[in-house]
Amino acid sequence: MSGAAGPGANLTALRSHNAALILRLLRDAGEGGVSRPELAAHTGLTPQAVSKITARLRTEGLAVEAGQRASTGGKPPAVLRLVPGARHAIGLQLDRDELTAVLVDLAGTEVAARTAPFDFGARAEEALAAATAEVRALLADAGTGLTETGGATGGATGGAAGGAAGGGLLGGLFGGLLGVGVATPGPLDHGSGVLHRVTGFPQWDGFPLRDALAERLALPVVLDKDTNAAALGLVTTGTAASAAYLHLGTGLGAGLMLGGEVYRGARTDAGEFGHQVIQLDGPPCECGNRGCLEALCLAAVARDDHTDAARLLGVGAANLVRLLDIDRVLLGGRVVLADPEPYVHGVATMIAEDSARASRLPVPVDVVQRGGRAVVEGAARLVLAPLFALG
Repeated sequence: MSGAAGPGANLTALRSHNAALILRLLRDAGEGGVSRPELAAHTGLTPQAVSKITARLRTEGLAVEAGQRASTGGKPPAVLRLVPGARHAIGLQLDRDELTAVLVDLAGTEVAARTAPFDFGARAEEALAAATAEVRALLADAGTGLTETGGATGGATGGAAGGAAGGGLLGGLFGGLLGVGVATPGPLDHGSGVLHRVTGFPQWDGFPLRDALAERLALPVVLDKDTNAAALGLVTTGTAASAAYLHLGTGLGAGLMLGGEVYRGARTDAGEFGHQVIQLDGPPCECGNRGCLEALCLAAVARDDHTDAARLLGVGAANLVRLLDIDRVLLGGRVVLADPEPYVHGVATMIAEDSARASRLPVPVDVVQRGGRAVVEGAARLVLAPLFALG
């Protein structure tokens, strides 16, 4: 039996999982903190196990004692809280014409941000150079001293916390900077970090973007679709458990949240919402089909007919609600966010009409809370989520 599959590896994974559960409870408790007895009660771990894990978290600077609970008889229990600034993650959104980068702490709070023009149609080397330069500039802007990462051991594995020399309780801590979560248009393979035939940019088909960026940045990198990144942010902040995030910007896609988790599909290619054909003899789409929802929506946006674009988006949303029986639809992307009202109204109307025909109650339609930051902050959570046993 190999070491990777042996009982020792399983025990190490279990310990890491238990530490992640405790970190999640510390994160959720916020400034109020949580006591060791409360941690034991919520996780089902023994008091001894909780004490060992919290001692190591304190040693690594991830948790501190912050006062005591009121005594109910006997010694008052000490309160522990997360140290959000102990570690950071970078979120990087590569859109077709724009790049956004954010640095966040363990609580997901934004520390620094940058936005710059970006050409997704440029040669790979040029695009990588531009992305790398913006990440380095982000760290310089933050003034955090996190640019000294200590190397890229395991940097191309795609694991947010794996592969660091020296290990530590969670591994991969790289001098306080955990790694980079990258969100791009799809389709792509989340597992291998390889882009597929991005609509309008066939030159990226088969390109190992995750590994290429990891090599340049000397950091672990996780790659996912922009819509999945936004969905992960919504799931990990408790915003949505059974919902669809519909993103209308330079393209159209969906992030699916089912059963409290992001649904990526067997080949991590779920959510190509914009390429459902709704008009068999419709205009050609850059994906090669005709009458795709994305092509029709973007054509309506181009002629400044947002009422029609919203109606078309609503047709697709109603199909999705009927297919997956989700509880909520969230809208985002620069087109929607520039003027949300007609889109919320149009999508809600189409869902309500379809629900009435099926004798069902309509599901609510809202604009995503984080607005234009939903994708890039979700990208950062691609790195943070495993630390809290999420995602």
